[in-house]
Formats: sequence, C-alpha cells, structure tokens
Amino acid sequence: MYMSMIFVFIYVFVICALGTAFINALFRFLGKRGYLGNLFPNVRGGIPRGVGVIPWVILSFYFLPGYNDLILIIGIFAFIDDIFGRRKFSFMDMEIGQFSRGLGMVLVMVVGFIHGFGFSSILIALLIQPLNISDMQPGSCAMVTMVMSIVTIICMLIVGTLPIEELPAVYTPLLLFVVCLAYSPLDFLGKIMLGEVGNHAFAVALGVSFYLIGGFWWTLLLSIFTVCFTAFVRRNTLKVFFRRNLRLLDPTFGDYVMDVLTGGGLGDLVRKVILKDKQYEVKNEILISFGFRRLLFNPHADNPKAFVPKKIPSFNKGD
Repeated sequence: MYMSMIFVFIYVFVICALGTAFINALFRFLGKRGYLGNLFPNVRGGIPRGVGVIPWVILSFYFLPGYNDLILIIGIFAFIDDIFGRRKFSFMDMEIGQFSRGLGMVLVMVVGFIHGFGFSSILIALLIQPLNISDMQPGSCAMVTMVMSIVTIICMLIVGTLPIEELPAVYTPLLLFVVCLAYSPLDFLGKIMLGEVGNHAFAVALGVSFYLIGGFWWTLLLSIFTVCFTAFVRRNTLKVFFRRNLRLLDPTFGDYVMDVLTGGGLGDLVRKVILKDKQYEVKNEILISFGFRRLLFNPHADNPKAFVPKKIPSFNKGD
C-alpha cells in the first residue's frame, strides 16, 4: 500500500509540474494574442491566471473517493469566476464571479452536510476566503497551503487518525502538499497565478484534511490558525494596502486578520448590504486591536475615508 502511495505521489508530481508548464505556455501564447480576456490580466506585462486548473483537476481525480466531489464542485464555479472576473449581470448589480463563487460555497456546505461533515462543512466552505486573500501576492497561497498541509500531517500522526477508505489519513494532506509543491515554483517567481479555481480547490482540500484529523473542533482550530498564518504571511503588503487604500496608518495585527476574514469582493458586497452608505468610526482600543476598523470600513459609504487622517506621510520602501 505504501509503495503504491509513493508511486501515486511521484506520478502526480510529474503530471502537475508538466501540466503547469504546458498551461503557462498555452495561456501566454493565447493571451498575448488577446484570446483569453480575464485569464491573462495585464499584470507585469501579462501573467496567466487560472493556472490552478491543473492542481484542481488532479485533486478532483486523486483525492479520497467520497470527498473529491467537494473539490470538483468548487473548482467549476471558481473557474467561472476566473473567466468572467468583475463583469456584472445585465439585470442586477452583482458581479458574475461573485455570484458563481457564492453559489459554489453554498453547494460545498450542502454536499458536505450530505457527506456527514455537519457544521464542519460550513468551516470548509468559509476557508475559501483566507486562501483567496492569500493568493493576492506571489507564492503566498502556495506557502500557506504547504505549511498547513505539514501541520495537518503532524497532527494526524500525533492523534493517530484512523485509516480512511483503506488509505492512511495522511494521504490527503500529503497529496495536497505534493500537488502544491509541483505547481508552486513559477508562482513564487510571480510568473503565473492560481486564480480562484486553484486557491478555492486548495482551500476545500485543506478543510477536508483538517476534518479528517478528528472532526469539527480540529477543523475550527486549524481554520483559525490558517487565518492567522495568512495574515502573518501577508502583513507587509497589507500594511501598504491599508496606508494607501484605506488611509489606515497604524494597522494592528487584528486588522490584518480581519482583512483575511472579510476582505475582497464578497466581503465588500456584504458590507454594502448591511452598512449601505454608512461609515462607522471605531474608537474603543479593544475593538481596534481586534480589527474592527477594518471590519467596518465600508468602500460603498458616501465618504468612507473621512474618519482617518487626511494627510499621509511619506514612507520609505522598507517601511
């Protein structure tokens, strides 16, 4: 059994590495000729987006039977998001990608309940948010995925998780680690982007792996750890983002965590629905330390930046 697992991991590594290189070349060829639209954004002269389609396909085929359908489902709806991007429906003020991603998350929750995950299925679906946010700088999502895969393996060995489907439980995080490792070199170099299809697939695969350690509480614990680790990995870029875009000059680690939890298009859509055009100022030091300034920052407010300093001092590159 273990020899066959090793063979599978070697085979998956080679296929993922070659497939990633092929999709990179193909997307570049088509993108430079204007055939890919949102899959070839004008970032640093053009970077293929959605290359995570290769890890998604591999995980959909080689993940544990009975669990791989969650990855398959979220990947389909996430790839629609990658294709349409910020394009909106003609009949309502909502992005096609936002709607597709939200529908995919709901289906993951429903199918997760059918599989017996219970409330863990909600946590698995919500894990998509931090992994999506982590994918906003080169290599970050891959780093978070591989580190958390290793953490999961260690936890499984400590707890002594029972075999599943006649396979060791560590098969799941090991497979995820191998796939991510094979994909990641070009991502760390900033040459390719996972896209929603890739980071969503990694998120669901991680969530299932957390659950297999021992149920809901392990899923909750490692999901919280993943959020905090993502905030730590992205702390420098988030500091710049807060200063330039939110005019928040003194962000706390709680602000970084809150951005990972609630940032991005879906988070802003929820703020639009709940806060409408209101912007609330947070003065309580405890709430500030927990990131409530970021939580309540409403980009849809009439004047969302009125509650922070109007002059931003100049910062050195290393600041």
